Amino acid sequence: MPDQELLSTEPATGAVLWRHPIGDADTEVAIARASWAAWAARPLAVRIEALRRFANVVRQRADAFTDLLARETGKPLWEARTEVETVIAKVDISVTSYSERTGQRRIEAPMNTRLALRHKPHGVLAVLGPYNFPAHLPNGHIVPALLAGNAVVFKPSEKTPASGAFLVECFHAAGIPEGCIRLLIGGPDQGKALASHPDIDGLLFTGSANTGIALNRQFAARPEKILALEMGGNNPILVWNTPDLYSAAVLVVQSAFTTAGQRCTAARRLIVDEKLFEPLMAELNKLIGRLIIGEPHADPQPFMGPVIDNNTADMLTESFLTLSTMGGRPLRHMERPIENRPFLTPGMVDMTEAREKVDVELFGPILQVFRKTSFEEAIAEANDTRYGLSASLVSQDPRLYDQFWANIRAGIVNWNKPTNGASSAAPFGGVGWSGNHRPSAYYAADYCAYPVVSSESEQARAAMGVGLRDA
Repeated sequence: MPDQELLSTEPATGAVLWRHPIGDADTEVAIARASWAAWAARPLAVRIEALRRFANVVRQRADAFTDLLARETGKPLWEARTEVETVIAKVDISVTSYSERTGQRRIEAPMNTRLALRHKPHGVLAVLGPYNFPAHLPNGHIVPALLAGNAVVFKPSEKTPASGAFLVECFHAAGIPEGCIRLLIGGPDQGKALASHPDIDGLLFTGSANTGIALNRQFAARPEKILALEMGGNNPILVWNTPDLYSAAVLVVQSAFTTAGQRCTAARRLIVDEKLFEPLMAELNKLIGRLIIGEPHADPQPFMGPVIDNNTADMLTESFLTLSTMGGRPLRHMERPIENRPFLTPGMVDMTEAREKVDVELFGPILQVFRKTSFEEAIAEANDTRYGLSASLVSQDPRLYDQFWANIRAGIVNWNKPTNGASSAAPFGGVGWSGNHRPSAYYAADYCAYPVVSSESEQARAAMGVGLRDA
């Protein structure tokens, strides 16, 4: 591969899908810097209309976008189609969120004075996107940022650059000024150059905790720049006091193995009542054995496709073996059904008696299982992590859910629902290593503009009643 060109390949086949010259952060930031003020000066109604045109462009190109997402990520067509639908829906959600959270309003003030609350854009915001949802997740930053009047420089993951380029093309086709949404193609070097660029006013990041922590250190001495970190999770799903073990197994499989486990909200740890362990494992093994794992366009449609590339598949396979060497007991071995391609079957390992545990996000179809004899122990196990993104309880007992909700440490807490599938109409974020208390989705408006409070009067009338000598 030429040094100055980035290639994208299809995980399922290895075929080259797309190629593009590597970009330059200085160039893209300079263009955005020169363009954002004019965009910010446009009436909000104009920006809203432009973004609704963007939604219509995506709607018109939905089939092509779906096909590209499926090919570049390896996810099934049904899941890629859902991602495109969330891109479209993001516009109206963001308009509502902007009005509710960062709109203009008057505040009560003394007579002849008005107190106004308005919001201003930051300026030029950098967006670093991930590969698992290369359209939906960066779009969740870009749309509210543009709506607030910012310009955006977007660097997609080097593993899914074609999807990022398609997204930016849709913005441009809708009439969003080209200077206000810029595409930076490249790898880690371009990402670092963009994140450290002196002329950005903030960074909106979705990705791994290690990268997010490094960015947090980098921005520690730059309080004038906004930093929103959306990172991963070592998420627990608890199964306790429930008679419907088939439904419990479905919720566990959906939580742990949708998108081949490549979701930040995926369940990484199953914590189960010792009494339910054997029958639940029987249901899980039957269900997992029925899962179709295949390429995106297969018929019938697969439940899950490959992970993103062979290096990731190799790492996950080694991680499964490492859990075993630490004292974990394999409950279902992870396999590579197609040689030299990154397809993986779901793996499960019982870590209850392991000599040590690892608090890492294994970003793939690996589920660690822990057996507990009391619900208090189960919650303690669930909280035994530096992360705090999502957690779910499967139980028929409302009192257990009340106890779970009150004591679990996570930003998304679900009951008889999967750990994943969060709504864009609600805030999305976590605590600990899962974020820096700047939740995205519905609350993205909060970090895309800053509040300005004005005390205003049409006439200057002032007097001093104390502290003056007699005239």
